[in-house]
Amino acid sequence: MHVFYSNFKSISMKSIIATAIIICSCTLSVNAQKGMDSFSQLLASYFDIKDALVKTDGAAAAQKAGEFLKVINNIDRSALSEADHKTFMAVNEKLVSDAGHIAESRSISQQRDYFKTFSDMFSALAKAVKLSDKPVYQQYCPMKKAYWLSRETAIKNPYYGKAMLTCGKVSEIMQ
Repeated sequence: MHVFYSNFKSISMKSIIATAIIICSCTLSVNAQKGMDSFSQLLASYFDIKDALVKTDGAAAAQKAGEFLKVINNIDRSALSEADHKTFMAVNEKLVSDAGHIAESRSISQQRDYFKTFSDMFSALAKAVKLSDKPVYQQYCPMKKAYWLSRETAIKNPYYGKAMLTCGKVSEIMQ
């Protein structure tokens, strides 16, 4: 009887440990996916602001910046890995500030000025954290000496809109 109990005890303990490892792995995987989903939403919101500026639509840029603020404020920071959390927190305040200024401004030129530093911070985030399963293209405007991110290689310049729509080049591809 003692041998049976001893074998049963070790099998049960092994099963418990294996189950705990599986549960922890699943929890980490779910949290990593939550973090990725949050960053994907943030990236989509960034692209919405950029697209509004490409169209020289200050009202839409302001609205999309307001939506960006909602997305960034709803990111579940506890779902982020330690490294992603540290990177995100390093740029969070400036992203919120610039998005707030874009949302409040009715001047397209001011919105574009804030978009420059907004894009710099977002690029820093994109280089350190996986934001998407698809490539993200960092593009550069030599006239403005400014970068922005795009979901496509085609240049659509948010700093000049129709006036210089195709001015720029792809400077980096983030996978």
